[in-house]
Amino acid sequence: VTEYEPVKRKSDSYQSEQALENEFIRKLTEQGYDYLEIHDSESLIKNLRTQLEIVNDYKFTDSEWDRFFNDSIANNNDGIVEKTRKIQEDNIQVLKKDDGTSKNITLIDKKCIHNNRLQVINQYVNNGTRDNRYDVTILVNGLPLVHVELKRRGKTLREAFNQIDRYQRDSFWANSGLYEYVQVFIISNGTYTKYYSNTTRNLHIKNKNNNIKSSNTFEFTSYWADQKNNTIIDLIDFAKTFC
Repeated sequence: VTEYEPVKRKSDSYQSEQALENEFIRKLTEQGYDYLEIHDSESLIKNLRTQLEIVNDYKFTDSEWDRFFNDSIANNNDGIVEKTRKIQEDNIQVLKKDDGTSKNITLIDKKCIHNNRLQVINQYVNNGTRDNRYDVTILVNGLPLVHVELKRRGKTLREAFNQIDRYQRDSFWANSGLYEYVQVFIISNGTYTKYYSNTTRNLHIKNKNNNIKSSNTFEFTSYWADQKNNTIIDLIDFAKTFC
């Protein structure tokens, strides 16, 4: 983004949170994202299997998939740090096939990024300590890597930030813990949009557990900007550039 010219129709045209969510999704699909009607864990896992089969040009047997999913993707011993490492560094995991041989399975293709498939879902329900309904999630090869929390006009971005904090406590770990793979969080009320990484969120959690003041964590959220450092704060402009 060298020098971005904002669109004339601003996000403040969309008064309700639902209208804002619909327009955001429409903008993503316009840019090549596939929209999916996925609202539960079973459908999310089924789609993940399909996407990994496509990107790896390999068809899992049911036993191979169960083994790979439980050992390499949704291992109960893995938390946010371990899952982040798989995305950032160990993006190729080893599958032990039914015939005893091994095969490399790529989670994210970093050599040819256009091989990766982008999808968007909304209103996903995760059943943890309590049922949480997430606004918008961007999937990369079926893995939830970007979470978007929207608030209606007039609400503060800090409310969206605090909402994600509650999700982490109540449900990100639930249903195989796939939402612990999220790397980037986007918070917006339409007029203002910011983003931050899962490391910021993890620091926030650790600080709270250690009884260290963490009120400044929100200050580590960032505005997106073009090369000339003009901030891109409107959600639709953000979607056109950042996403």
